[in-house]
Amino acid sequence: MDFVRFYSEKELTKLTSSRAGEEKVGAAVKTVSNWTELKNIQSKYVLLGIPEDIGVRANHGKSGARDAWVTALQSFCNIQNNVFTNAENVVVLGEIDCKTQMEQAEKISEDNPHYFEKLGELVTQIDDKVSETIKQIVQANKVPIIIGGGHNNSFGNLKGASQAIGKAINCVNFDAHTDFRALEHRHSGNGFSYAFEDGYLDKYSIFGLHRNYTSKAIFETMDANPERIHYSIFEDIAISGKISFSKALQNASAFIHTETDYFGVELDLDAIENIGSSAMTPSGFTLTEARKFLTYFSEKQNCKYIHICEGAPAFSSNSGQLGKTISYLISDCIAS
Repeated sequence: MDFVRFYSEKELTKLTSSRAGEEKVGAAVKTVSNWTELKNIQSKYVLLGIPEDIGVRANHGKSGARDAWVTALQSFCNIQNNVFTNAENVVVLGEIDCKTQMEQAEKISEDNPHYFEKLGELVTQIDDKVSETIKQIVQANKVPIIIGGGHNNSFGNLKGASQAIGKAINCVNFDAHTDFRALEHRHSGNGFSYAFEDGYLDKYSIFGLHRNYTSKAIFETMDANPERIHYSIFEDIAISGKISFSKALQNASAFIHTETDYFGVELDLDAIENIGSSAMTPSGFTLTEARKFLTYFSEKQNCKYIHICEGAPAFSSNSGQLGKTISYLISDCIAS
């Protein structure tokens, strides 16, 4: 069953503002209408949206991440197409169809004693859609750039990429949180722990973890698995300077064996200071540092997917700025 709504060139044209003497990316990127076309096209990167925030709500968070995809795509379509932006190397695939699950989620009363568990059941359904879609993209020898949606979709990304290559995949996660919570109902806080448990995730590195929002139990779990879990602390990098940003990048890269093993890249926008997200932070990395992180890892040959998630336009003072933020990150991946 096909879980993707493929976008047409006409749809992108509607999002793109034309101007005499200029060509915008929205007029230069490619579209396809089926999987066979994708396999036969030469472009390396595939842009995909996941318009949902059920996983965030199932994790006791605030809704809003459903809107990041369209906001980001509109901004991306309106950057300049030139020798640096490399638009011809991108296919805008479309979005994973989450409409049914989103409608069902709205019908569940917050007063229901099993509210979070019921949302978790819907997250599991979206997991299936995401994993199958990512599997098909990776099998087509393309690199998906996935715009969420909640960080619950890390599970589907890891499962799909793992199934496509036939073994567990490594991952580096730019995040204030581990998302390695208990194996309860599925939500945005346990995508990595489920992928770890189910054999889709091998080595896991968290870049810039916030000490204030990581429980003692999770630290103990990570410290008990030093062969497979690695982390750097945000405060050690940005506050005390115990380790430089560049050295932290190198350490994460060495741990997940980027030169020899396949890996995925996850970037949670709540790790960037004052960026509208479901867990917006007043203290975090700068957008420029996030761009450096994404450029560093996305340019490596063994990178199998890139996921940018948790953006919520409703929590931004200017929703267009969130779109521009994600657009910068997308263009950095493509330029690399």
